[in-house]
Amino acid sequence: MQGTVHGFSYGAVTPAVAFVMACLGAALGLRCTTRSLRTERSFKAGWLALGATSIGSGIWTMHFIAMVGFSVEEVPVGYDRPVTFASLAVAVVMVGIGIFLVGYRGATRMALVTGGTITGLGVASMHYLGMAGMRLDGQFEYDTLTVSLSVVIAVVASTAALWAAVSRHGLLTSLGAAVVMGAAVSGMHYTGMAALQVHLHPAAAAGHATGDRATALLVPMLIGPACFLLLAAVVVMFDPLVVMGTPDWNDRDAPPGAGRAPGIPAQRQVPRFGTHADPASFHTHPREPVRPRER
Repeated sequence: MQGTVHGFSYGAVTPAVAFVMACLGAALGLRCTTRSLRTERSFKAGWLALGATSIGSGIWTMHFIAMVGFSVEEVPVGYDRPVTFASLAVAVVMVGIGIFLVGYRGATRMALVTGGTITGLGVASMHYLGMAGMRLDGQFEYDTLTVSLSVVIAVVASTAALWAAVSRHGLLTSLGAAVVMGAAVSGMHYTGMAALQVHLHPAAAAGHATGDRATALLVPMLIGPACFLLLAAVVVMFDPLVVMGTPDWNDRDAPPGAGRAPGIPAQRQVPRFGTHADPASFHTHPREPVRPRER
């Protein structure tokens, strides 16, 4: 027996909110990636980690907000908590691998293709692992061609977004890339859902309302990642260069092409102790001997 699947039980509310959360996570993640290119090496890993967690949390939150509107008419739908949170961990780890690769290697073709592919596969893996965490009296069946299309959408969008993050450092460019990535993640989600068919077990009960139960299970799980995204937004709104002190890089102060990877700005040579730019250095150099005055 085939189940009757509803993907928009609450109308346009869940797709709209899910899209906003996907854009928020992408915007924060891409801005953190851009900031990581403009800071000292000791701070780079922290910004990349924050970016990966933001993107991973954004796509995970997007997925399960959209799933609030998912129901099967004949049976109740439940969620396995360990598997559901495992999908969040998979998203953060795989997105992190892609972002760290691009963050440290720059906008080289190989880094972008590899990082974008890993990030896109992380988005797709999160989606289908999250679906595997659903519990109902039946089983899922997917159309292979449509699933493949959803994965391609995720990989292409992730590659384009990472390219924008490391090659174009403007705020508007990052926001535009975040909107594109948010739209692609939402498109990937609903493309994957279009590939789904539910085959119910013969003994499946009919006529159970499922919306309330799914909402009661999912909303508490969404609180943590959603709060993290809000806190990350507060951090990113404050310029990290102000938090750390004076800027530690400037493209104009460094010689062009000084041994850096493509897409990564050169760091400014900050005066150090003992150089002529340091007031203390004027006491560290021996004085020249005084020559006798000629008569």
